[in-house]
Amino acid sequence: MNNDLKKRALGLILLFGLVSLFGDIVYEGARSVNGPYLKLLAVNAVTLGLISGIGEFLGYGLRLLSGYISDKTRSYWLLTLAGYGLLVSVPLLSLAGIWQVAALFIIVERIGKAIRSPARDTILSQASSQVGTGFGFGLHEATDQIGAVAGPLIFTVFFVSTRKTDLGIADYQKGYGFLWIPFLLVMVCLFIAYRRVPQPEALESAPKIPGLVSEKLSKEFWIYTIFTFVTTLGFCNFILIAFHFKSANILSDANIPLYYAIAMGVDAVAALSIGKFYDMLKGGSKNHHAGLNTLLAIPLTSLFIPLFAFSENRLFVIIGVICWGIAMGTHETIMRSAIADITPLKKRGTGYGIFNTTYGLAIFLGSVLLGFLYDRSIFFVVTAVIVIECLALAVFLYMRKAYLQ
Repeated sequence: MNNDLKKRALGLILLFGLVSLFGDIVYEGARSVNGPYLKLLAVNAVTLGLISGIGEFLGYGLRLLSGYISDKTRSYWLLTLAGYGLLVSVPLLSLAGIWQVAALFIIVERIGKAIRSPARDTILSQASSQVGTGFGFGLHEATDQIGAVAGPLIFTVFFVSTRKTDLGIADYQKGYGFLWIPFLLVMVCLFIAYRRVPQPEALESAPKIPGLVSEKLSKEFWIYTIFTFVTTLGFCNFILIAFHFKSANILSDANIPLYYAIAMGVDAVAALSIGKFYDMLKGGSKNHHAGLNTLLAIPLTSLFIPLFAFSENRLFVIIGVICWGIAMGTHETIMRSAIADITPLKKRGTGYGIFNTTYGLAIFLGSVLLGFLYDRSIFFVVTAVIVIECLALAVFLYMRKAYLQ
């Protein structure tokens, strides 16, 4: 392997890590308080689930189109720059005084993620081919999560500094206003990354594996997509969990983003660890797809999230938050690594687009369903998640028997 290419690839991954670090300070900081903020703007759980669901669906659903466009035009950098530019909608939440405007900005941020993600992940997959896909995506996610921890902590520190026990709309708006600085840093780091590696396809070092030289998506890809849909359908969105913390008066306004920061820290450790384990399984087996066995962690951890997170016991709540972080780290690392390993390069953007559209549809339906059930009974939420994740386990076992042994 060319050492110069490896260094350039690692440098690009780290630069993208910085982009995501500052990007996560912006949108993960906001996401940690969007639930309580919308509650202050008089939104109920069903409307909250609808806003979250629409945002996530567009944020993932539009990736089918942006992924297709990125493959057809090879404009990976242009789409990445445009998508990150729409992060401007997050600090603009500081100007939103009614829930309809806030909802619009939240949805626009998700659309920006849809535009950039397939193109960015394709660039990352090309760089990660030099260092191992699991490690590459895991390293990116771990760096990314430093920002995901810092963002919520900004709100925690600010809320504590107000010395108020009951925060109002203006306090949240001031918190959103701090996010202008990391937004500008996102764009600076992204420009540097582009100038250093304007043609990331030169980094691609894909192994000659049957199926990856084809220009068609395999049957394994479609079964993997079904698994993605089912297991994500039963994954509790943190916005609903934070809404529960506020509604049930379990945590203070300042503690909600702190708990989200804890989840993001767990996410970072889990991402790097499971990403390395993914590469170990893949490298230690004759089956190139053996790393996908790590996907078992998603339905198993997702099963326990509502059992603990919707409790009124602080210890159980912490356990639920940790489970959420582990599941999220696996989502962001292994699910993305798998696409790079089971799709041909010429269909990489399309593969990411289809994967993310499926993921977004599941998030949308799951958010609306769990929000609807939450308004009736937490028991219904727990039951629904258990049933869905057991079905996901069945799909995983079929996939494992057919392709992973």
